[in-house]
Amino acid sequence: MKPRPFTYLAPASIEEAIDALAEHGEDARVLAGGQSLVAMLNFRLLEPRALIDVSRLPALDYLRVDDGALEVGAAVTQNRLMAHPGLARDLPLLAKALPWVGHFQTRNRGTVCGSIAHADPSAELPLALALLGGEVVLRSVRGMRRVAAAAFQQGMLATARAADELVVAVRFPIRAANRRCAFREVARRHGDFAIVAVAAAIDADGAVRLGVGGVADRPAVIGIEPRGGPAVRDAVDRLARELGGHADIHASPRYRRDLLRRLAPMVIEEALACAA
Repeated sequence: MKPRPFTYLAPASIEEAIDALAEHGEDARVLAGGQSLVAMLNFRLLEPRALIDVSRLPALDYLRVDDGALEVGAAVTQNRLMAHPGLARDLPLLAKALPWVGHFQTRNRGTVCGSIAHADPSAELPLALALLGGEVVLRSVRGMRRVAAAAFQQGMLATARAADELVVAVRFPIRAANRRCAFREVARRHGDFAIVAVAAAIDADGAVRLGVGGVADRPAVIGIEPRGGPAVRDAVDRLARELGGHADIHASPRYRRDLLRRLAPMVIEEALACAA
């Protein structure tokens, strides 16, 4: 199939982009990498009247450390972040998760902010942002605001972004505690969306933060006291029952819960075994 006709807009600045969003509102969609959006347009799951292309805006093509966080502009691709010097040192969870994001070819086009804005509950980058306690930077003609990752993703493909707002960046906090971490997922094939993805990070006091993607309609993050195998298994079992899970052509809710129960203890053990 092909998309319905739309007006293609290529703004020359962020100001032009947010002016276009203010004008078109719900009838507009933002194009950056297009790895999810173009497929949805072709299947007519989305039928916008205007497509606003921000992929070539120099003002959104940056990576910088700012106020203790790595800030990633909306035009930065996943492969560019993956190749960022010092990523494995400063944000090892991202370094471990990014190879699971799609394939080399799709990472050359897919953007970091695009994955966050798309808000697929099985995607790896929203899970990493949630576990690390990151933020999404939004801009509109009304001004700029930051939204915590926990509040940004509100459900399946649903976020706190207003129709006139542009995701201009995401921020991943750099913390020494985050250097002890682990990531695993199960998918039909490497590069497919995760059936279940699990990540863990160790806080400075030794407490474990566990993040889960693919089970509920958004990433879930809980704290676990690593007091030994039975306590960890009990906490993971409670989380699995609380999340419930959803059914699709790839897995049943029960299968997703069972995967979580198997993956989480292994990921926690791996994180605890990392050098501090």
